[in-house]
Amino acid sequence: MVNVGSIPLSNGRRLPLLGLGTWLASDEAQLTNALRAAFDADYRYIDTAEIYANEQVVGAVLKEYIDAGKLKREDVFITTKLPFYGHDNPSYFIEQSLKKLQTDYIDLYLIHSPLPMKKINEGEAIPEGVTPFVRKSPGTGETVTLIPNLYPFIDTWRVLEKYYNDGKLKALGVSNFNEEQLQGLYDQATMKPQNIQVECHILFQQKSLFNLCKKLNITLTAYGPIGSPGRGAFLKGSSFVNASPMEHPLVKRLAQKYGKTPAQILIRQLMQRGISTIPKSTNPNRVRENFNVLDFEFTPEEMAEFEAITQKENTRIFLFDFALSHPWHPWRAEVEKILAQ
Repeated sequence: MVNVGSIPLSNGRRLPLLGLGTWLASDEAQLTNALRAAFDADYRYIDTAEIYANEQVVGAVLKEYIDAGKLKREDVFITTKLPFYGHDNPSYFIEQSLKKLQTDYIDLYLIHSPLPMKKINEGEAIPEGVTPFVRKSPGTGETVTLIPNLYPFIDTWRVLEKYYNDGKLKALGVSNFNEEQLQGLYDQATMKPQNIQVECHILFQQKSLFNLCKKLNITLTAYGPIGSPGRGAFLKGSSFVNASPMEHPLVKRLAQKYGKTPAQILIRQLMQRGISTIPKSTNPNRVRENFNVLDFEFTPEEMAEFEAITQKENTRIFLFDFALSHPWHPWRAEVEKILAQ
């Protein structure tokens, strides 16, 4: 088995530095083939979420490989996440994830967003004076109507802590929280957050957040590490930010030097920063290609060149602008500035 390296969580467990992301992987046959290619290539870290509507596919392929004697459950690190609309009932969604993944425990469970919401069912009245958010599910494509549900993070977290103490969740964390939200939860939590998953790539390096994470002994996972080239299938109109880390001149120059693809350059750079990264693909060849980043290493001078990419190029790709009026939107002022350009 190939060892991709790992970073320690605060409880002594280890988070692999490279895994497979599954956002927008809604075609079950495609994802099944991608997961098989990933396991065969020695990926041992799979990232999913309830809102991706594909946990059951991850569970089925994992069971297939375990039943065939190709893997043991402890060989594979699985991350999944509590949806926007699950903050006030996390037990239900944790149990559903365990069932769909066909596992007794989840290696890392994240609160997916600091935007707790309530789903409005068909025929249900929207409270007077409340502005609903209407969006398509990234997993099923169905249109859902949501309203803010200001359920305190710490109350949700207390339920996660119970499942952690019961051994069903082996590590806990959050996703898409800003620094203030992360620090606030950390200060109140008994079991401190062990990971935060956020957008991170060379055009949006998350330097300040990463420094806070190092101070608090929290690991960081990068989603969108190569710029999420397939995001146009979901993010449209003003939600689509035109930025491509793979087109950066430094990336192209180093790709030529090392005989690698731009995607491989971006993945390797994050790994050398000590950031876990989860590039998504359902193309088996691309899945294998993204894993082929262990046979080269950037020099300190080249890492410094990445570090020196200017603030002018600092570009957030994922805006969550559909919920811009939510009282707890993590980057409202920043997103409003981007949309005004």
